Amino acid sequence: MDTTAGSFGLQHSIVPDDAWIVKRLRAAGAIILGKTNLSELAHYRGKCASGWSGVGGQTTNAYYPSADPSGSSSGSGVAVSIGLAAVAIGTETNGSIISPTSHNNIVGIKPTVGLTSRAGVVPISSHQDTVGPMTRCVADAAAVLSGIAGKDPNDSDTLSQPDIVPDFTQGLNSRAFEGKRIGVPRRVFFDDENGSHPEILAAFEEALEVIRSLGATVVDPADLPSIDEIKASKAETIVLDADFKIGLNKYLSHLLSNPSGVRTMADLIKFNDDNPDLEKPEGFEDQSILIRSEATTGHDSTFAAALAMNRDLGGTRGIDAALQKYNLDALILPSDGLTSTPPGMHNISFIARDT
Repeated sequence: MDTTAGSFGLQHSIVPDDAWIVKRLRAAGAIILGKTNLSELAHYRGKCASGWSGVGGQTTNAYYPSADPSGSSSGSGVAVSIGLAAVAIGTETNGSIISPTSHNNIVGIKPTVGLTSRAGVVPISSHQDTVGPMTRCVADAAAVLSGIAGKDPNDSDTLSQPDIVPDFTQGLNSRAFEGKRIGVPRRVFFDDENGSHPEILAAFEEALEVIRSLGATVVDPADLPSIDEIKASKAETIVLDADFKIGLNKYLSHLLSNPSGVRTMADLIKFNDDNPDLEKPEGFEDQSILIRSEATTGHDSTFAAALAMNRDLGGTRGIDAALQKYNLDALILPSDGLTSTPPGMHNISFIARDT
């Protein structure tokens, strides 16, 4: 099966090996049925619609053809939602598992960076990319995560986790909420321009009541001290752009062959320009993110400062500060809007279950 990230520039390319995640799935007894469409290059090419790629065309929402399927793991979300597979794998840098999970009414887990290997995955950012399960129920997601987590010598970020992978299905306990403190960071996340549809918000409030009925204390509000700075910050874009050029160039250089001749990000930009019938149909011409990323100069001082700011805003003065200030076990939010940004900046896990 081709690994293209939706780009004709990678069509029929030969990779050196299966992705580590694929090996883990097969070792656990899974049957690989196929690959799904996605937002091209994990929605990090330019201003194109979610779910569109040159190779795969436009993915449509599981429930209404004209609705946004979201992305970038668009096809994974739709395939699971309509029952083509019990499990699909998605990747996330900022929202690419969580958002299509919500839009297609399934369950998804964005694991902490380093819990699952990215080896063999077409990258955006070595600092934020992660691979996780998308399923129809929480139990399946927990079981799949147990199967795909673990150390991989080809991904150094995985080597700091314990030698024995936890059995995440052990967390499927109806009494798990008893005595727990769950915070709701409302500031900014619930503003009109950042929030979810009113029906989603109503369902979220109902879910909070269920959590209370299961024995949890809901601390509401429990705002992130840095949230206004997170909303205004451009640091994440600086990190992703620099990482994207480095990571994609490395991935392309390791291909055993690539009929298009694309071996660098610059090659890919030129391929798109030279093949507009394939990669720039009307309404899908933009590749501004590729061009912006190509202009970066590596992991320089600007990059280092932006990465440090991400960790400070998302972690030290963001999620970590809220957990400590309110003595919380977890934070909870609706899945849409700005929700995925702080966990992305902080590189920690996030679970979505559309309500």
